[in-house]
Amino acid sequence: MNYFLCVAREENITKAAEKLHITQPTLSRQLAQLEEEMGVMLFTRGTRKISLTYEGSLLRRRAEEILELVHKAEKEVSHQNEVIEGTIAIGCGDLYAVQVLAGIIHAFTAIYPHVDFELYTASSDHIKERIEKGLSDIGLLLEPVDLSKYDFIRISKKEKWIALVPAASPLADKEALAPEDFLGVPMILPYRLNMQSELANWFGDLYPQLHVLFKSNLNSNAAVMVQQGLACALAIEGSLSFWNQNLVKCIGLSPQLSATTAMAWKREQPLSLAVSKFIEFSKDYLHSKTAV
Repeated sequence: MNYFLCVAREENITKAAEKLHITQPTLSRQLAQLEEEMGVMLFTRGTRKISLTYEGSLLRRRAEEILELVHKAEKEVSHQNEVIEGTIAIGCGDLYAVQVLAGIIHAFTAIYPHVDFELYTASSDHIKERIEKGLSDIGLLLEPVDLSKYDFIRISKKEKWIALVPAASPLADKEALAPEDFLGVPMILPYRLNMQSELANWFGDLYPQLHVLFKSNLNSNAAVMVQQGLACALAIEGSLSFWNQNLVKCIGLSPQLSATTAMAWKREQPLSLAVSKFIEFSKDYLHSKTAV
């Protein structure tokens, strides 16, 4: 897989062989053997450049995931000792819960300084896919989301739905926005169907009358479109409160709409010692904050 990916990146067998510190004939034999085992042509060979076929492009994506998983497994196995160390991979969206996560990590690393973290930002559906593949250990998942295959801790602090409005919009002067305020206004809605259903319930009979210009899976990208004056967006507040309020106005909804976030991990999934410790620590941390 490493040989294959190196050739895919370099688009030249000679350059790839130099980087891999092997001879060109050896690398060519390895590629031919891989194609024979796969039963498909992976490369289109030109006079100066080698490029991926459609099947090769599919394998490249999977190979990158496979090697990432192998690297993660090697680190987990090598760190199973009395000293808690290793890497914890966490997936999360643009959520208020990330601030809660930061507090947990700050307290955890004070006790276990040899643990480090990987943060991967994406929608809840994408984070679940990464957990299923073993690429993420834990995910901060915005509800509603199917948690039937997961153990989880629900974070008590609610996520707040808000409207993102261009600073020049007539809506920018309002203290709160009701469903009827959005009629005739270009809109950006979340990409996830579950979140669209939540908003459809909030809008009621007015939902079919909305002018939906975009659907977006990340709030930050939606905010860029708002900043350019293209549309208004409905989004979870999350990190958007840090945006420049001179360009994008963040306005609450009336009636208020909120959502919950769950810190989730795959049920009956073998976990590294560092991940297990972090989950137990998170449970105690969140319980103590709720009890205060």
